[in-house]
Amino acid sequence: MTALVAALLAFSPPAIHEWRIPFPQRRKDEMAAYARRHYGTSSYRLTNPKVIVEHVAVAPSAAATRNAFVPDRPDPELHELPGTCSHFVVDRDGTIYQLVSVRIMCRHTVGLNWTAIGIEHAGYSDGDVLGNRRELGASLRLTAWLRCRYGIRLQNVIGHNESLSSPYHHENVARLRTQTHGDMKHSSMQVYRRKLRALSC
Repeated sequence: MTALVAALLAFSPPAIHEWRIPFPQRRKDEMAAYARRHYGTSSYRLTNPKVIVEHVAVAPSAAATRNAFVPDRPDPELHELPGTCSHFVVDRDGTIYQLVSVRIMCRHTVGLNWTAIGIEHAGYSDGDVLGNRRELGASLRLTAWLRCRYGIRLQNVIGHNESLSSPYHHENVARLRTQTHGDMKHSSMQVYRRKLRALSC
């Protein structure tokens, strides 16, 4: 791939299918209250994002992932409102769906929701994502476009398991300051970022 082709791919948005989850004013108010507790801000809005977090959904499909995010109920892990969500999900066949506006915070990564765009991937392990050419290719195109659109640095494209090492990590609730998940660990993200670098703008 030539540098020119890579640049054009990075600047052009991939095909993104709108499949929004309900996010009425009540959920926005809950997100603002969450932001107040955890980050000391009082807005549900995501402005000037600095981080992209890659996730594995631990679900077989985009539909199953979306279905988990639709209900606005306390999550089974931390028992807080609003319900968890991510901005995008990439299906096993490479189809990209947008679930939430990138102007709204989603609860997908403790300590980073205030400044991070979340991307889920259908599958059960890092290997499911990295080993699926169509899913990985679509993910890289989406992430490259978002990087260029928001000026996000390559090192700030992280896996969920790398969240605690982000310079943007901030958490006011003491018991959650070391909370993270095991998906998209550092070794997996080294592979991912190496491939992403070829699509840099």
